[in-house]
Amino acid sequence: MRMIMGNSFCGLSARAMGLLLVVCAGLLSLQAEDDPFKAALEAARRSHDEKQLQSLKTELEQKTAQDPKDATGYLNLAKVNTYLLDVYEMHKDKKSAVAALDKAIDLTLRSIQLNDKSADAHSLLADLYGRKITYGVAMFAGPKFGPKVKEENAKAMALDDRNPAVWASLGRQYLMAPKMFGGDVAKAIESFQKSLALDGQQDETWVWIAKAFEKQGDKGKAREALQHGLSLNPDSPWVKFSASTLEK
Repeated sequence: MRMIMGNSFCGLSARAMGLLLVVCAGLLSLQAEDDPFKAALEAARRSHDEKQLQSLKTELEQKTAQDPKDATGYLNLAKVNTYLLDVYEMHKDKKSAVAALDKAIDLTLRSIQLNDKSADAHSLLADLYGRKITYGVAMFAGPKFGPKVKEENAKAMALDDRNPAVWASLGRQYLMAPKMFGGDVAKAIESFQKSLALDGQQDETWVWIAKAFEKQGDKGKAREALQHGLSLNPDSPWVKFSASTLEK
């Protein structure tokens, strides 16, 4: 392949080669600008640092105000609010947690309204609906949001069944739902394993599969998975917090 491409380049005139380089540079620039906040979002997720998250939140709010038709901007802002939700839960600040959760749902819905072909957006919405159940009265919140979780995960899977985030969200659906509403620990573990097979560097998914193993009664595998998650992100307060709750 390289030889064929190389020979074809050799046959180009200097002017044609110059035009080709300009086009290639433009494509690379567009790819870099496609989601310029990607690295900052990942850093914020790994650290769960509240100041860092608040700063990124302000920056993204300004961006969406300037470009209200940017689906990715709303999705990124929803993710920041989701990480802040984690922080508030760790601090046991229920009022702030509920506000962040509702804001994240609203932002994700806006993103989907602008682009309903994003598996990441539907997957995130499924997770957020699942978390709404934990903040309501189970007998009322479950029937209301449970079907929405299932629906959004089905949409995400139909859009991209090679997306590790989609499989991880499906795993949480099976893990968190009561058995009478489709909960299945074995299916949860299988879904997390498929997610990790696609991307084994997901520290949070290792924690989730540890929770599933513990629920299944396999403490050995739970500890092993938990240690793997900690090794990938040893300074993460969320991973440490989850580890502490598992070890109790």
